[in-house]
Amino acid sequence: MKKIGDILVKFNPLEDKYISREFQAYGVYLTEKLNDLKHKPLYMRLAKTLPRAILEKALSYVMDANVDRKGALFMWKLKELGAWGNKLKIKNEKLKIERKKKVGDIPF
Repeated sequence: MKKIGDILVKFNPLEDKYISREFQAYGVYLTEKLNDLKHKPLYMRLAKTLPRAILEKALSYVMDANVDRKGALFMWKLKELGAWGNKLKIKNEKLKIERKKKVGDIPF
């Protein structure tokens, strides 16, 4: 564990005034690596909600590629890795089950 004095020596209040959590710092790191300052809140949200391993895989893929729009490639790679695809499949399966139940529940 670090001493508070060591942390305060590295803290710059002019640059770090809005970063108070670890996921926010990682979101800023993603923003800088992808050179996409316009979408900083998006990367902070991704850092908060998605597993770090998936984000690291997508980032390493983008850093190896030679493209102009790194943010778009990053989002595509997250989709390919299944970052949020499973939630949609589960939701669609639940809807199908509910529709089947509604049809069979007609009392006569």
